[in-house]
Amino acid sequence: MKSVSEMTPQELAEACAQLMWDGDDASQALGMEVLSIAPGKASLRMKVTRQMTNGHGNMHGGYLFTLADSAFAFACNTYNQVTVAQHCTITYVAPGSLGDILTAEAREVSKQGRSGIYDVTLTREDGTVITEFRGHSRTINRTFLSE
Repeated sequence: MKSVSEMTPQELAEACAQLMWDGDDASQALGMEVLSIAPGKASLRMKVTRQMTNGHGNMHGGYLFTLADSAFAFACNTYNQVTVAQHCTITYVAPGSLGDILTAEAREVSKQGRSGIYDVTLTREDGTVITEFRGHSRTINRTFLSE
């Protein structure tokens, strides 16, 4: 395996994502898949199951938040600095429904020092926007990979 200093930014992002994924029991148990990873970006997908629906027959907002939060986590952890959420908000635009396959696209908006801002859009397969999520991140004093 290459040392951290020999890795391209893309290779580093993918290595960090793999290490995160290997320990992410929550995202795996919910059936999420990582579609793509790049520095400051991540794309995840999840199918809405019956266990995720609420009393209105829509996808429970907590599961929508969880999918967005997972994409946010993968996007902000692409630089070999362990990064956690500091603050998150979500706007529910349209309901998710049983059987929908939702995609969360996370992208870095700003990264200064230890702080970052990331936007995540959840969409249905037909392109309908389901939620808009904004996460504020903070790095902590740990890395995924050492030299």
